[in-house]
Amino acid sequence: MLRVGVLTVSTSGASGGRQDDSGALCQELLEQMGHQVAWRLLVSDDPSAIQGALCTAADELRLDLVVTTGGTGLSPRDLTPEATAAVVERQVPGLAELIRMRGLEQTARAALSRAISGIRGRTLIINLPGSPAAVKSGLEAVAPLLAHGAAIIQDQPTDHSHPTPRD
Repeated sequence: MLRVGVLTVSTSGASGGRQDDSGALCQELLEQMGHQVAWRLLVSDDPSAIQGALCTAADELRLDLVVTTGGTGLSPRDLTPEATAAVVERQVPGLAELIRMRGLEQTARAALSRAISGIRGRTLIINLPGSPAAVKSGLEAVAPLLAHGAAIIQDQPTDHSHPTPRD
């Protein structure tokens, strides 16, 4: 079980103009996977707010995993990837690629996601797009890798003799 945070990035959600369906679904799915959602926050599409939240989750709360939802598209206000890149120490491009590949099975629009994944300290940070469908497919894509990836980041012994199943 991982200690997880969910960060929703949505200016309209932060102002009360939209319900946080993606964040709620993300929390529900992570809990169904057996993880403990220990922190959840909704911020506007503001790079400093996103960076501050990610740093708090990694540095102060020391969460194993933070999943963001929203702000990964092509709009001028979609700055989650840039804010994430500013705070991670190392990127994990394979996770973002896997999420996009799974999304492409459902819609060509998944190719428009600029989401990234990376590591800050001992916390894995994964960006997901803001739609509930993308949250579901993205989490399903990376679910088999989360515990193993977190264990490696935290320098825990892991078993490399058995490959992780694809689904």
